[in-house]
Amino acid sequence: MRNKIFMYLFFFAILFIIFQYMNEKSIFESQEKQISSLTKQKKEADSLMNVQDDAILELNYFNLMKNDKAMTYLENLGLEADAVQNMVRDQIYDLNVAPNGNPLVPVDGMEGKMRINKIKFLNHRWVIADFSDGTYWGEVLIEYFFDENNELSLRTMEGVLYPN
Repeated sequence: MRNKIFMYLFFFAILFIIFQYMNEKSIFESQEKQISSLTKQKKEADSLMNVQDDAILELNYFNLMKNDKAMTYLENLGLEADAVQNMVRDQIYDLNVAPNGNPLVPVDGMEGKMRINKIKFLNHRWVIADFSDGTYWGEVLIEYFFDENNELSLRTMEGVLYPN
């Protein structure tokens, strides 16, 4: 009788050990899946960040504040790039109040006055700007330069009006 009790206890212990092993194995496999999933997500996030960084660098390639040669040119004139940007931007936006619209825009407004809405500095010489009359819109390339007295001059180089 004692032998049977030990035999039943032995089988019970073996069943318990097998149950524990299977349970721990499934927990371990689940954790491995989570770790591999998180690792994959981390790699994808890093890859996305690299693509975004490359896109940002590409977008900022033509930018006055990122162009050392353009900033050096302005500094040789005794001007700061930030001050130049503010001065040019203010003068372009101030021309929006002209009676017939902004004179830098090469087309007349059909639904109102053409006004410049947004400006992007390309370098120490050129600005690209978006203009609109509320219905029609386009873009204009503006040249800006400073004479020997550091007086600012603006000149429209080219413009395009997009079909409605």
